[in-house]
Amino acid sequence: MDHTCSGVTVVPVTIITGFLGSGKTTLLNHILKDKSHGMKFAIIENEYGDVSVDDTVITEQPQDEVIEVMNGCLCCTVRGDLVKVLKRLYRRMSQFDGIIIETTGMADPAPVCQTFFVEEHMKRLFRLDAVITVVDSKNIIERLNEEKPADAVNESEAQIAFADKVLLNKVDLSSEDELVKIEERIKSINPNCSITRCKDGNVNPQDLINIQAFDVRRALDLDEDFLDEFSEPTQHDSTIGSIAVKLEGSVNMAMLETWIQRLLGEDGAKLYRYKGIISVKGMPLKFIFQGVGMNFDGGFCDIEWGEDERRESRFVFIGKNLDDKLYRDGFIACKADTPLRFEVGDMVECQIDEAYVVGKILMQWEEGNAYRIEVQNADRSNVWAPVDIDAYVRTVKSPR
Repeated sequence: MDHTCSGVTVVPVTIITGFLGSGKTTLLNHILKDKSHGMKFAIIENEYGDVSVDDTVITEQPQDEVIEVMNGCLCCTVRGDLVKVLKRLYRRMSQFDGIIIETTGMADPAPVCQTFFVEEHMKRLFRLDAVITVVDSKNIIERLNEEKPADAVNESEAQIAFADKVLLNKVDLSSEDELVKIEERIKSINPNCSITRCKDGNVNPQDLINIQAFDVRRALDLDEDFLDEFSEPTQHDSTIGSIAVKLEGSVNMAMLETWIQRLLGEDGAKLYRYKGIISVKGMPLKFIFQGVGMNFDGGFCDIEWGEDERRESRFVFIGKNLDDKLYRDGFIACKADTPLRFEVGDMVECQIDEAYVVGKILMQWEEGNAYRIEVQNADRSNVWAPVDIDAYVRTVKSPR
């Protein structure tokens, strides 16, 4: 940390920005896990929506603290909350070496940066060190070319324009020719930024933290109202919105997979970002998924549900012209709260290779499946029924 001649401690602030799904949280996790910089951070994380997912995804180290600013964008609706959080953190800054702010993917960084220059208290206690913009090489050109309403900002372009350093992430998903063209496009927007190619946000944290890269004069060149305390808030594209749902209890894994596949097939092109933490019936581990467009990634992580922890499922989908009711109803339909029809020991018919055979229920809700069934044949082989419907398992039919 810095000190002024009057003895006031000045706290360095790093802003990590980038469009939805670019890899900001992955980068933040990399910084927090790395021990080489020997620094402790206070993390301010901005969620677009009123349901948090990243509180489980972020790997919080014992020496760090993560604070979430929810249900809005730092560049407009919850900027006042940012100031309150910063003032509160400053009282405990002896415990930290700096602050990292991860903005929502919908944030225009200019008003966030402006926070540290228009209010005297912020100017005196904090120093904006650098704006780091994470760019998804697979989708950035499409985002930059996207048509916006006349009064709405193109967030991806604004994030690049205000960057001191651009991390060209997910380079493994693009060819060398594509990467060169992306770099040329970035430089056409911001000739002064440095560009670092990376995969999975794997960059030396010492190249990002305490680099004293932010220049207020360049900010004024980009936005002549940058130092105007009463400048208009950022106008976002009104067709873009978020759907956030929290559901108590557990879901059926097979039904969840079917629902997600259907959503991606119907709405994949409209989805900018989605992520969720799911409690799967019959599984002790948390299921985490995330994705951009049609690119879905999900699986059980190594974090178990605690004995006293309330099991709940939650997700956030961000995209264009999404049907709120369709998403909520579809997710709720995956809930595994209907009592199963069969008990352990019951004889049933289960479907194998399009034919029904007799079996005995051995277990309910094993590894996310409604039933484990022992087939009544010489091998006594086991099969699993993922969902409690006749297509998988049914009552034994009486012989005709």
